[in-house]
Amino acid sequence: MAKRLFDIALVVLTAEYWLPLMAVVAIAIVLFDGGPVFFLQQRAGKDGKPFNVLKFKTMVSVDGGEPVATPLGKWLRRLSLDEIPQLINVLLGHMSLVGPRPLPVKYLPRYSAFEARRHEVRPGITGWAQVHGRNAITWQQKFAYDVEYVDRHNLLMDIKILFMTIPAAFEGGGEMEEFRGS
Repeated sequence: MAKRLFDIALVVLTAEYWLPLMAVVAIAIVLFDGGPVFFLQQRAGKDGKPFNVLKFKTMVSVDGGEPVATPLGKWLRRLSLDEIPQLINVLLGHMSLVGPRPLPVKYLPRYSAFEARRHEVRPGITGWAQVHGRNAITWQQKFAYDVEYVDRHNLLMDIKILFMTIPAAFEGGGEMEEFRGS
């Protein structure tokens, strides 16, 4: 309960900063990429329950093919600005500020029992794996960090991760390949 109250308080208290930034990014998307501004994708939440994660649209489908990142979208993704709308997911209770990143629902049957433990807590905008290499680490390393977080998390750890996220967000790490199972 304390974690949930912390999440809500921090999101509400910082709204004067992220809401204007969200508005600027939304306007930029409309001007440079055209609408729609947001992208919804079903992800696995706590206990593996599906929810729609909200992100800024950064990709377009060219001639019905695989989606590619727009020039603006590449920049938004590099700076993790495409994640800002997930603060709304936090307010709705789908996510926490800190926890294992929510992954696509299609991955659920691919997890080992160990890997599935990541769903014992609410997913987060940032997490222990993100501050230890983001997309530059393997899926096995990522899941090990996720389960370590599940076993050790507390409010002080969450605060530490939030501070560690600031420099980690600028490290990039490229795109992660699809998880195909262990």
